[in-house]
Amino acid sequence: MGNCFGWKSTDPSTSNSNPITTRPSTPGTSNGYANDVGFSGTSSSAGQSQFSAATGDDANSGEILTTHNLKVYSFADLKNATQNFKSNSVLGIGGFGIVFKGWVDEKTLEPTKFGTGMIVAIKKLKSESVQGFREWQSEVNFLGRLSHPNLVKLLGYCWEDEELLLVYEFMPKGSLENHLFRRNSSIEPLSWDLRLKIAISAARGLAFLHSSEKIIYRDFKASNILIDGNYNAKISDFGLAKLGPSGGNSHVTTRIMGTQGYAAPEYIATGHLYVKSDVYGFGVVLLEMLTGLRALDNKRPAEKQNLVDWAKPQLSTKRKLKQIMDARIEGQYSLKAALLAAQLTLKCLAHVPRNRPHMREVVEVLERVNAMKIKSEEPRFSFTPSSSH
Repeated sequence: MGNCFGWKSTDPSTSNSNPITTRPSTPGTSNGYANDVGFSGTSSSAGQSQFSAATGDDANSGEILTTHNLKVYSFADLKNATQNFKSNSVLGIGGFGIVFKGWVDEKTLEPTKFGTGMIVAIKKLKSESVQGFREWQSEVNFLGRLSHPNLVKLLGYCWEDEELLLVYEFMPKGSLENHLFRRNSSIEPLSWDLRLKIAISAARGLAFLHSSEKIIYRDFKASNILIDGNYNAKISDFGLAKLGPSGGNSHVTTRIMGTQGYAAPEYIATGHLYVKSDVYGFGVVLLEMLTGLRALDNKRPAEKQNLVDWAKPQLSTKRKLKQIMDARIEGQYSLKAALLAAQLTLKCLAHVPRNRPHMREVVEVLERVNAMKIKSEEPRFSFTPSSSH
């Protein structure tokens, strides 16, 4: 479950952005919005997302809004939108609940007859989960204020009696995990170009979180990267999001909740999270994209079960790298470009946080990789690591 943390660890109830901390005096209704900051969202009935950030369509743009503007739904609204949460509308099942496909009006976001209007993803959280409530609360208080093309858009919510639901834009291509690892004949293997496009757009989303208010995502992994109809990536599943003030401490101390195989070594050892801890997780995902292998897989031979431990030594030379590259993309890339991507991956996986690049540097290098065609000459690869966490 993805999670973001502000620079200082604070309780969600201390947010100063009109937070939801207690039960509303009346159940949510479908004709209201929480707060008054506008957003726009349109989509074809086929479900291709066309949401834009408040500052425009430039993938480098983003904004933290003063207040959120989220549609408030009643439970009856979302029952109608999902055909009473029928099993055939289930999109996925997570630790804190089930995600259903629903339908709403493109302009008003009012629930519509199933199959008409715009597809949305509706997460119904387990009412008995305390952790689930905190996740719901923090997504409403926090994610509702973030606007960036590479973050999944939260559209609305419902809190009625014991029912907690969140309504998101629908991502028709599903998760990066599905495309990389599900051996399904209906899913074409991602090409080298599409892998780079996804990596660049996901990196931009993470760079925005890091540069805006020093937000730490904490659980960056392939299953939390969703893909729209144009194969642009958006980071999802923010979980216990907290937004703290700029500056202050260099890390957040929390109980360990990251995903094994993706979590940075300093987080596992001490519970300390740095912005650069996210960079490590991004490096693991890059390694998965290069090799086509999961971060952890106990079906592989013992020495290969942990992808980072096994593959990291193979990233330093062309000869070794060629042996571990995903065979499904053979012939689609310059080996020089692959080596540049591998060198970047090594930097992201550095054991000491300060030796990892900033995400804005990661974006720059990935864009250079993307510009290298099969017959192009290799540019120099160098950047100076930051001296601070």
